[in-house]
Amino acid sequence: MRFRPALTTDIAAVAALHADSWRRYYRGAYADTYLDGDILTDRLAVWTARLRDPAPSDVTIVAEPGGPAPDHPEVTTATGQSGTRQHPAAAIAGFVHVILDHDERWGSLVDNLHVTSTRHRGGLGSALLTRAAEATATGAANPALYLWVQEQNTAAQAFYAAHGGRVVERAPVSDPGGVPGRLNGQPMKLRVTWPDVRAVTRHA
Repeated sequence: MRFRPALTTDIAAVAALHADSWRRYYRGAYADTYLDGDILTDRLAVWTARLRDPAPSDVTIVAEPGGPAPDHPEVTTATGQSGTRQHPAAAIAGFVHVILDHDERWGSLVDNLHVTSTRHRGGLGSALLTRAAEATATGAANPALYLWVQEQNTAAQAFYAAHGGRVVERAPVSDPGGVPGRLNGQPMKLRVTWPDVRAVTRHA
């Protein structure tokens, strides 16, 4: 698996994986009308803004399978040089998005961590979480890391606990995108923390 910073050419693939993960794992917390609606357009807008004009504190890392990427037959560019055009979405196996020094107390925020459903329990989530920790260790002033996980997502809670994360707070889930009516009832979320990001790599 290769890991690299996300590019604008990854917008469609990242948004598609984000939408698919929400549909699979946020069912019950988010309203069906939202999940079954045009959620992809919603996620495309989010990732277009994030990747076309990233904030200095934003770090987005994508994972792609090792080896040569699938491509189309050779094409000729406007300058007359020959080359290949990569398939636009085949390479994305997962991604993580971190906002450095997001909170004065809790440190950097892992705002998104998603892996394709066919690669669960294969170590990719651990690798992405480790890279989020490394980005925090090298780029943030505060050595702490945290994230929010939905209370209904017990599998994710077990994953973070296995990597040294500790639940310290319970709070209501916010409406996705700040739009009222996108929640189903009053779901709750848990704050998971690592006071020192080195704890993540020790448990990876």
